[in-house]
Amino acid sequence: MPASLRQPVHSPQHAASYYAASVKQPHSYPLLQGEVQADVCIVGGGFSGLNTAIELAERGLSVVLLEAHKIGWGASGRNGGQLIRGVGHGLEQFENLVGRDGVREFKLMGLEAVEIVRRRVAKYAIDCDLTWGYCDLANKPSDYTGFAEDAEELRSLGYQHELRMVAPDQMHSVVGSDRYVGGMIDMGSGHLHPLNLALGEAAAAASLGVRLFEDSAVTHIDYGPEVCVHTAQGRVRAKTLVLACNAYLNDLNPSIGGKVLAAGSYVIATEPLTPELAASLIPQNMALCDQRVTVDYYRLSADRRLLFGGACHYSGRDPADIAAYMRPKMLQVFPQLASVKIDYQWGGMIGIGANRLPQIGRLQDQPNVFYAQAYAGHGLNATHLAGKLLGEAICQQHSRGFELFAQVPHMTFPGGKHLRSPLLALGMLWYRAKDAIGLH
Repeated sequence: MPASLRQPVHSPQHAASYYAASVKQPHSYPLLQGEVQADVCIVGGGFSGLNTAIELAERGLSVVLLEAHKIGWGASGRNGGQLIRGVGHGLEQFENLVGRDGVREFKLMGLEAVEIVRRRVAKYAIDCDLTWGYCDLANKPSDYTGFAEDAEELRSLGYQHELRMVAPDQMHSVVGSDRYVGGMIDMGSGHLHPLNLALGEAAAAASLGVRLFEDSAVTHIDYGPEVCVHTAQGRVRAKTLVLACNAYLNDLNPSIGGKVLAAGSYVIATEPLTPELAASLIPQNMALCDQRVTVDYYRLSADRRLLFGGACHYSGRDPADIAAYMRPKMLQVFPQLASVKIDYQWGGMIGIGANRLPQIGRLQDQPNVFYAQAYAGHGLNATHLAGKLLGEAICQQHSRGFELFAQVPHMTFPGGKHLRSPLLALGMLWYRAKDAIGLH
């Protein structure tokens, strides 16, 4: 690790990230020991599990949540912190399955997902630096044309927040870079500190009576009308089970594990910037994201660091030095940062499905086992939507949204767990080549 990088003070089992170093209210939860009973057992202490727990506890069910490491240990506590409208990619592809009205409902749920986060932060007074304002960045003129079409569609859906096109000659009003040919501002999307959000939601769940256990990895599950979920030192008996592990499901349930591919994503954080330099990079303190396959996304932290992320890896191997890998990408966007130090570097796994639609449903052969996974890099909002839909379905409330997601089939990646990543990495080379030569 370069000498310029600091090792943050962090929870021993949290990734050594800027987020772990800037936790506002650290919490810890006990190890599961012995047997406990609950209406619902949730496996996974990220946003999916936490929000499902809150939804269920608010409806009066008893809930136990098991996390193998620390709450927010996975993508929920390491991501870029961008809270952007929408779920899924290319939703029109599902029209033959759910109809035109179903596609429209998917789009409406993509807007609702952000509002769920907004309401949750307000209701439980979660201090997570929530800041509104986001800009899509056009890498080529066709991107800019697409933004205008997006804005028109969003307005047709009744989107209540300001949308504003940014002409090519006005781009410096949102980003101090010459790399882009236009943009679209969305004041209904924004950014936040994801680990502080996860920990705040865990505290909210605990206040509702949810029993949370950390360092309690599930070793195996006995399925049946009552499930029994085993850890090294305890077990949970419950009527209903929720698997909310996403990219970290591993071999816990092969039937859904084969439908999600773990891909590496990486972030670097600079040293704190002067107010003048920070304002010159992102004058309106928005989250920003470009349109390439190997996406760049970035924003300012509350203490004026540039957090720069992207470079999704499908090979299953992380770069030996994340900062050395990501810094040149940052300098392509902001060459003026050549002398700025990088204080933190980290990565983690996101879950991706073949059709890029979140996978929310229940096991066909085990109707009391529900799952949510495969958010394809848009998990901050989609996980909160998943929690709401799972809460409705488990409580047997009519949930048109859950039914829509559940009726979309998802392909199992070929090649088994050892060849899935190399095969996808090979396929992604073609899409990256298309980006490089402008084929679209």
